[in-house]
Amino acid sequence: MADKNSSAIGYVARNLLLCLFVVTTILFALSCYFVLRSTAHNRFLSSTFPSRPFVSSTDDAIAKAVKRERENCRCDHKDEKSKSPLKVYMYDMDPEFHFGLLDWKPEGKKKKSSVWPDIQKFIPPYPGGLNLQHSIEYWLTLDLLASAYPNTPSANAAKRVYNSTEADVIFVPFFSSLSYNRFSKVNPHQKTSRNKDLQRKLVAFLTAQEEWKRSGGRDHVVLAHHPNSMLDARNKLFPAMFILSDFGRYPPTVANVEKDVIAPYKHVIKTYDNDTSGFDSRPTLLYFQGAIYRKDGGFVRQELFYLLQDEKDVHFSFGSVRNGGVNKASQGMHSSKFCLNIAGDTPSSNRLFDAIASHCVPVIISDEIELPFEDVIDYSEFSVFVRTTDALKENFLVNLIRGISKEEWTRMWNRLKEVEKFYEFHFPSKVDDAVQMIWQAIARKVPSVKMRVHKSRRFSGSASEVEKQSIWSLIPRNFW
Repeated sequence: MADKNSSAIGYVARNLLLCLFVVTTILFALSCYFVLRSTAHNRFLSSTFPSRPFVSSTDDAIAKAVKRERENCRCDHKDEKSKSPLKVYMYDMDPEFHFGLLDWKPEGKKKKSSVWPDIQKFIPPYPGGLNLQHSIEYWLTLDLLASAYPNTPSANAAKRVYNSTEADVIFVPFFSSLSYNRFSKVNPHQKTSRNKDLQRKLVAFLTAQEEWKRSGGRDHVVLAHHPNSMLDARNKLFPAMFILSDFGRYPPTVANVEKDVIAPYKHVIKTYDNDTSGFDSRPTLLYFQGAIYRKDGGFVRQELFYLLQDEKDVHFSFGSVRNGGVNKASQGMHSSKFCLNIAGDTPSSNRLFDAIASHCVPVIISDEIELPFEDVIDYSEFSVFVRTTDALKENFLVNLIRGISKEEWTRMWNRLKEVEKFYEFHFPSKVDDAVQMIWQAIARKVPSVKMRVHKSRRFSGSASEVEKQSIWSLIPRNFW
């Protein structure tokens, strides 16, 4: 009997051991599976998202370098170039709104039906001098016209389409800055200036178009780069996307950074080609030449003049474009380490872009300034920003500038030479030049434009109610 019991106990023990072995084996296999899967997943993450590497402290410098390179605007441009061109519908408006302001008139048998010059044969020249600062409309219109010619050696950030329903945006070819510069004065035989008449006609034309009615103007691109251009029309065309130099003379209900695009000035001074200068070969520490006595925010120029006028290595003087002023400014900026960009009547000025073209490190004293393409370009890499309140403290500015080392200045100087192409205007346009950068900036606004258009269709109330809602939606959230 005892033998039978022991035999049964042994049998049960063997079965328990066998079960334990099987369970242990299964758990071990599952553990190996999950470990291998986790390892493979981490490898996938590391290869897919190298901007977030798992590195030791010894690899910290490499990680930072990778991060800087990925944040560099050139990476963003590379992604944008892989996308399809921005599809732009341009109104065939009467020449009086664009090239007619340059005294161009259609010729030949198709005189009445032709509204555009044949740019393969003749390009109406734009007036020089300070007019060129705000010539953005001219360059963008030429670029759209060129996109229709298959053999034009132009870049392809934007392409003209002829069906407005296929377009991403609707382009309004009104040379508003030129209209203000040349035709804002009232002649003796006129009741109003030609500039005012054109704005009135523009509003009447746009608001009558099906494209405007379809979107309430939200997908229209209107150029008003000169701060005084479109003074009469801007409050009526505010749903559109404005291309501006700054927001200095606009209420936030009319223009704001959420819906509009800041474009660079066309620099006036000569580009510093083949720049082999360096820290030691630029004798002037800090350079400013321009109008000293300005209204509004420009009071700081006068205050800084009194603070800096006796500094031996600082050039701060009155200057204009007359009597060779542009050539003098070119020579001065090319021989200076730092160039002051101070708020004037408005937060921005052409001086910043003259400094970039001169590879003279900009010192920006303008608290309300908005900068072109700042969503893809880090201006702190090649500029020095100073608050107005700090700049007006005695010795603060010169001590700050003198405290910047040769190595740090050289790094910014090299970066200036890398980014200067983004602010150059060409026809035909070139990859990553100012024309292409503006189109790319417009393209980045398209998703928000579509959202605004879709939101405007939520309600079926009266036009005044919908328009009222759109006004409040344009005010920045932090405005109040």
